[in-house]
Amino acid sequence: MRVSMAHVAERAGVSAQTVSRVVNGSPRVDPATRQRVEKAMADLGYRMHRAARALRTGQTSTIGLVVSTLASVGNSRMLQAISEAAAARDYALAVVTVGERGIREAFARLRSQGVDGAVVLNEATELARDVEPPADLHVVVVDSPPDARFSIVQTDHAGGARVATAHLLAQGHETVHHVAGPARSYAARERERGWREALADAGVAPHEPVRGDWTSSSGHRAAADLDAATAVFVANDQMALGALRAFAEAGRRIPADVAVVGFDDIVDAAEFRPPLTTVRQDFDALGARAVAALVDAIEGGETVAETVPTSLVVRASSVAD
Repeated sequence: MRVSMAHVAERAGVSAQTVSRVVNGSPRVDPATRQRVEKAMADLGYRMHRAARALRTGQTSTIGLVVSTLASVGNSRMLQAISEAAAARDYALAVVTVGERGIREAFARLRSQGVDGAVVLNEATELARDVEPPADLHVVVVDSPPDARFSIVQTDHAGGARVATAHLLAQGHETVHHVAGPARSYAARERERGWREALADAGVAPHEPVRGDWTSSSGHRAAADLDAATAVFVANDQMALGALRAFAEAGRRIPADVAVVGFDDIVDAAEFRPPLTTVRQDFDALGARAVAALVDAIEGGETVAETVPTSLVVRASSVAD
């Protein structure tokens, strides 16, 4: 006998609508009820039939992801986090990149695949603000200024940058230089803002930041303009890796001659030479919240704005023995 939602509802002592909300990953179910329903599903061996639900609800249980590139570590980690969060709610994931024809074409490709909604990631959010998505496509953007059309989920980039800069100042450095990300990137602008605010709080006038493009090679080039720096906050770990190499090639010791802090806490950050002090982004939480906000929007919920906190991970690149 195939187990139905009605069987699960009877076993859990709830309505079929509540079971449906749990199956669809809706946040509008209290934790105790969700746990009871999930236990009943496990006990009975319930498995959702995706095609049947599509016929019943008009939804495909597929969400889209719009991304400008998957070459950066941050974007690839977000892809993993969103994919896992979607799978946990039994949603499939369709990924499209923004090509030469722009984000309208990306939205059109997702609609042709019948997705119920889409997450727009990082740099692609700059493009999303310039167009109106299809009226029947629910959208959540990751890292964006306020926009009433979308739910927004973002990392506390500015807060993390403030803490990183304050940490370097606390080591006795008179100022902190900055290797910034691309000017078009909201995350880069927010990290630069946090750096400037920390310096202003300390009564220190900032030097003009040196700008990179998130790649380690751009960080290597940027470090060539920082031969007088004793402390550098770098906008991501990949650029920090390039900067560490450039400083080493110039015979500058880390952190005795120049202290370095990155941003992201990528998997390999602890394996850099020396291990990199960095601001940790919680990519898993960011992906989970983005998917939860999108599923809620698909089910008729309101738009939300959420900020995921960061934490500073202190390693040998910023603190002398």
